[in-house]
Amino acid sequence: MSSHAGWIAYEYYPSMGAAIVFIVLFAIVTLMHTFHLFRTRTWFFIPLLIGGYFELVGYIGRAMSSKQSPDWTTGPYIMQSTLLLIAPALFAASIYMELGRIIIMVKGEQFALIRVNWMTKIFVAGDVLSFLMQASGAGIMVTGSSSTDPSSSTSTGQNVIIGGLIVQIVFFGFFLLTSLIFQKRLGSHAGARAVANQYPWRKHMWALQSSSILILIRSVIRVVEYVQGTHGYLMEHEVFIYVFDGLLMFVMMVILVVIHPSEVNYLLGRGNVVTAMGGLKVMEGSNAV
Repeated sequence: MSSHAGWIAYEYYPSMGAAIVFIVLFAIVTLMHTFHLFRTRTWFFIPLLIGGYFELVGYIGRAMSSKQSPDWTTGPYIMQSTLLLIAPALFAASIYMELGRIIIMVKGEQFALIRVNWMTKIFVAGDVLSFLMQASGAGIMVTGSSSTDPSSSTSTGQNVIIGGLIVQIVFFGFFLLTSLIFQKRLGSHAGARAVANQYPWRKHMWALQSSSILILIRSVIRVVEYVQGTHGYLMEHEVFIYVFDGLLMFVMMVILVVIHPSEVNYLLGRGNVVTAMGGLKVMEGSNAV
């Protein structure tokens, strides 16, 4: 393979067809999230929305790289490698913020493993750390590609990214544990369960947990990818970026547009418009918990 100024961006020729498919998929689901967010004013989903646009622009970068093959330039490569890497950290921030709202909605604060007013702060802080580490690692790898010792910079950048992904996995694992413990405690208390069952909390918990598992799987695969290195099996085969990253993140966004947290916002008294299976519905009457 050749490249711009002797620099090799990919171990394969990126597929234009695959990139276009995912550009279309993320354009559709991200525009749906954009419409729902502003119509329902579910502002804590802004990080997820930004993540959706990161995915969209990232796949545009891959399409541009495909057109340039084999004389790649750094611009499109930076777009796809950085934005596709860090987008899930933004998804995570919104997911973390929804759990506390669900707990308050069902009046289940006493069953939470962590005090609700600390829960979001702890998980979002971990997410910010993960985001910064991954972004820094990607920056080191990109700037190092034009240095006198690119292999050293690449190795350093990969190690920083691996560290950021591990932080993400640890916090997501703890988040899943926290949500499952809350669900079990609430479900085992008859009185609290009767109160909670007045609200559609189970489907929102399912959406959060399913989305978390998808991001966890993606992050684990990414760790393996960076541990294997530039010439590893995962980086040498393009299919993995689409199956274990693009597809999983697209499904995650679809889940959260179909089971949208605007319903939780409504039941907390923060709006009168909710989404129902991806469509809008204006609710009448009192909406406060």
